[in-house]
Amino acid sequence: MRKRVWSSVLLLVLSLSLILAGCGSNNGGTAPASSGAETASGTSSSGSSDNGSEIKVGILHSLSGTMAISEKSVHDAELMAIEEINAKGGVLGKKLVPVIEDGASDWPTFAEKARKLISEDKVATVFGGWTSASRKAMLPVFEEMNGLLWYPVQYEGLESSPNIFYTGATTNQQIVPAVTWLLENRGKKCYLLGSDYVFPRTANKIIKEQLKAEGGELAGEEYTPLGHTDYSTIISKIQQADPDVVFNTLNGDSNVAFFKQLRDAGITAQDMTTLSVSVAEEEIRGIGADVLEGHLAAWNYYQTTDTPENKTFVENYKAKYGADRVTADPIEAGYTAVYLWAAAVEKAGSTDIAAVKEAAKGLEWSAPEGKVTIDGENQHIYKPVRIGEVQADGQFKELWSTGEAVKPDPYLKGYDWAASLSSGR
Repeated sequence: MRKRVWSSVLLLVLSLSLILAGCGSNNGGTAPASSGAETASGTSSSGSSDNGSEIKVGILHSLSGTMAISEKSVHDAELMAIEEINAKGGVLGKKLVPVIEDGASDWPTFAEKARKLISEDKVATVFGGWTSASRKAMLPVFEEMNGLLWYPVQYEGLESSPNIFYTGATTNQQIVPAVTWLLENRGKKCYLLGSDYVFPRTANKIIKEQLKAEGGELAGEEYTPLGHTDYSTIISKIQQADPDVVFNTLNGDSNVAFFKQLRDAGITAQDMTTLSVSVAEEEIRGIGADVLEGHLAAWNYYQTTDTPENKTFVENYKAKYGADRVTADPIEAGYTAVYLWAAAVEKAGSTDIAAVKEAAKGLEWSAPEGKVTIDGENQHIYKPVRIGEVQADGQFKELWSTGEAVKPDPYLKGYDWAASLSSGR
């Protein structure tokens, strides 16, 4: 009799344990990475990013490799924006917690780290990337897993993903107006030099169509791998072609080698105009103002941009990272991205991605570059266009600007000569 009683008690205990274990696996345990975070069915991948009093966000830039010269400072600006927002009470009353990953200047690594941030860390959003190769590698991950990327660098256009907000310039906000200005002010004969990946090749495809339409002449076209350091042969080709301008789409530390070797060849900015779209104040620090003085760049923001917001931004950045540090266009665009996302979350009252995207439509913010507005149609932002000349102190003197912010046109729908460039019209 006693044995039967104890057997019944034991069975009851085991049954209760199994029931409790089953409940725990559904509600109290850690969900598999594939449940929720990896679906693209419209549910937010950020559901687990909200940990009571905290919201996790991803920071994904190259902190090592050839692109670190450019990306490290964007990472710094995004962290500063997070710190400032937290000091003001956070987002929805919650502290932002950055989860930092290194893309290591390697495009598959960017995709791998993006997947980790979404599926394992369950961040609410990611701020990151520089090269278009890194963005192109991450794009299918964000679309597959319904994540949200804020991309802070100018690029070649011809893209608009529902899972990416583009806070850098698209083509009609940098490259196209720069080419028009050069043709009108510096000459018709243009030599194209770029790194061998998607941004320079696509940008130059666009430029060649624009040159045909606007009376320009292609003097030559060359590409080198990222990290390339020997430009002696190419400089000889440029000298032989004798262009009015070199349109430079080199990225990373290849710019250091090219401009130093250009100077060593006896070619100065007075001899030949060089306009860059990936050389800003941070790169000038690495190359040397004495090497770059007189050369040109097209951006939407300079450290010298005259707005009250920029005065505060520059002061805060230098106070945090050192008086010798400089701000630059991608740095400002990364900083702006964090504030725009935070404003969209506050407006939505949630980190849910669908809600944030809806709230972001038409959102305005007084950025250091001037007032910016998110275009609800393509998730780019309205930006002013500026052309500047490098000065002896490493800063830019603004030579020309659009004055007002330019509506983003990533597929160049407003240009008849671009009709053959993309099917995304």
